Amino acid sequence: MLAIYDPRQELHQPLTRLAGGVFRPNLEQADRVVSFQNALRRMSIATMVPADAGDEILHSVHDAGYLDFLATGYAQWRAMPDSGPELRVSAHPNIYMNRLPRNFYGRAGYYQADAGCVIVEGTWPACRASAMTAIDATKRVLGGARTAYALCRPPGHHAYADKAGGFCYLNNTALAAEVARGSVNRVAIIDIDVHHGNGTQAIFYERPDVLHVSVHGDPADLYPFYAGYADECGRGAGEGTNLNLPVPLMSDNAAYCAAVDRGIGVIHQYAPEMLVVALGLDASTDDPFACMRVDRTGFARMGEAIGSMRLPTVIVQEGGYQSPELEHNFEAFLTGFLHRHS
Repeated sequence: MLAIYDPRQELHQPLTRLAGGVFRPNLEQADRVVSFQNALRRMSIATMVPADAGDEILHSVHDAGYLDFLATGYAQWRAMPDSGPELRVSAHPNIYMNRLPRNFYGRAGYYQADAGCVIVEGTWPACRASAMTAIDATKRVLGGARTAYALCRPPGHHAYADKAGGFCYLNNTALAAEVARGSVNRVAIIDIDVHHGNGTQAIFYERPDVLHVSVHGDPADLYPFYAGYADECGRGAGEGTNLNLPVPLMSDNAAYCAAVDRGIGVIHQYAPEMLVVALGLDASTDDPFACMRVDRTGFARMGEAIGSMRLPTVIVQEGGYQSPELEHNFEAFLTGFLHRHS
């Protein structure tokens, strides 16, 4: 297995998140990377820096105005009087109003879906490097590697074509799937992050060539709240190629793994030529979000189940936040995956 990582991802250093009506330390920090790297070293998996694929490939998934906002918005924000160190605004579209205005604050609210995706000075180079990591890993698998791991942060699966959200800016998982589609006819995504991959779902919701399967905490009780329900099955040509498997909060290994197994069954029926795994580790009992009761054994079982498909596979890192168990859960998943995949 190959691992891909770009140190420029560490330039994104958000300070706060809004939780419980107060500003708290942001959980999506660069120290997450250390945990993943520790596990990779123990497993003797070499890490490589990705090649730069250029910005054109980003336009295959993301809106041009949105990409320009990510690249230039922070400088515009800091040029305004009384602006703070994090670009965060209070006005956002809703179902009754959803126009893109000319005013900068209005555009920022349009392009930032929630308060969890603040933009700081290093956000654009970091999220761009994260995207290039996923793209490079995908190209390596297309070039003959059986599997590759993309150590991506900030994560990506909450990012829409034209909106950031939930710590995510560029949708690394969607970019990996789109790059794969340039060479193969059918791609499947399985997302096991505890939060639904709402951005990925929206990007592929009307397409039959990418199957999106998401196992996650029930959105009736958990972010992103407004998407991820079992009756969301795709639209138009994409009807039947979106499968949501919401799991009740505080479920254990058995319930979470059973949902993953069900998703794998649907992937087998779809018969893809390539698999993208959106690897979230925040279903862990020890994760700061504390939504589920999955432990090392559960992550190993999920890795084995996904590896048993033996498809050319790109694993894209999504959530999973700092705890003493993070690197061990990651190692358990990879060990299980590689045991069955090989």
